[in-house]
Amino acid sequence: MLKVWIATLLNFFLPGAGYLVLGHRVGLSLLWLAGVIGLTWVELSIQSVAPQSYTVMFASVFVMNTAFAIDAWLIGRAGVGEPSAVPA
Repeated sequence: MLKVWIATLLNFFLPGAGYLVLGHRVGLSLLWLAGVIGLTWVELSIQSVAPQSYTVMFASVFVMNTAFAIDAWLIGRAGVGEPSAVPA
């Protein structure tokens, strides 16, 4: 259960990282992480230049990160990425 919480928190702060913890969609997770790094750079760059755009972007990123965290929680609770037990 701790793994699910870690994945959820990671996916909120760094979308894609939580999926890596769960072993789910590894290739796609790496692409999401690259996109998040670029988006964070843009978000911080416009903070002082266009504060009205920053507010909208911050809110949008918050909503997306919340969705990524919920998805990681649901995937983790479903046990996706966990090694399945082989019946004896």
